[in-house]
Amino acid sequence: MDLTRILQVLFSGLIIGGIYALIAVGLNMIYGTMRLLNIAHGEVIMLGAYVTFWLYTLYGISPLVSVVAVMGLSAALGALICRWIFFPVISTSKSVAVLESNSLLIFYGLSIIFTNISSLLWTTDARGYSYLTEVVHVLGVPLMKNRLWALGLSFFVCVFFYVLLQKTMLGKAIRALIQDKDASLLVGVNPDAIYYFSFSMSFALAGLAGCLLSMFYEMTPFMGMPYTITAFIVIVLGGLGNVLGSLLGGILLGLVETVGVSLTSPGWRPILSYALFILIIVLRPRGIFGKGVY
Repeated sequence: MDLTRILQVLFSGLIIGGIYALIAVGLNMIYGTMRLLNIAHGEVIMLGAYVTFWLYTLYGISPLVSVVAVMGLSAALGALICRWIFFPVISTSKSVAVLESNSLLIFYGLSIIFTNISSLLWTTDARGYSYLTEVVHVLGVPLMKNRLWALGLSFFVCVFFYVLLQKTMLGKAIRALIQDKDASLLVGVNPDAIYYFSFSMSFALAGLAGCLLSMFYEMTPFMGMPYTITAFIVIVLGGLGNVLGSLLGGILLGLVETVGVSLTSPGWRPILSYALFILIIVLRPRGIFGKGVY
């Protein structure tokens, strides 16, 4: 394998790994703050991809512009679901274990609803569009512009949220709520406001991921579940509640998949992902970077 081919594989791993990290950061936030197991996260990605597709094909709106609308709509959907479904569940759940099990069932129902509504509205046919497919050379490696934009936006958003959680008062409030809810109440943290923010931002990041993926992958109503599973794998790799760990875990998984596929065949992709997942569970159950905390 020559140097250009090696660099191409590495760039491909970074690109898909950046999107994996973006997906995992959103899922990590909602579980870290609210202890909700959102297995419908992938379906929100799917909805974001479809909204981007229709805005581009019907109205000619660039995905790099419609990303604002997609994130806004996704955040609004998250806020509504949080207010009308999960606030009552949180208030009536007697323990964290009960809350987690209830959220798992509710999100499973939401995933079925989102998938079936999408199938009824847009059929089950695969859809896609061509955008920024011009090739540029980076270090001699030919890459499409849409993938470079996806890489740049993914890393920017992940780093932004890491800085937000580490350096701002809002981030300190979120970390305090995660570490000790009762103690955070004593120092004036408003848990409802944090719940709204975390839930909405989780959905917004999923919508952003769907927008970016739609630029170079086809979409179907059934595309969501694999990304949900991938997000959980990345969270396990990086550590629960560790945003920087999600970023590094996403890159690691992306590199493992692309390097492994280049040496074997595309059919090995899920085998490599789950093998890495099981290996980390056995050897480092708290993640590669130790116990995850924001």
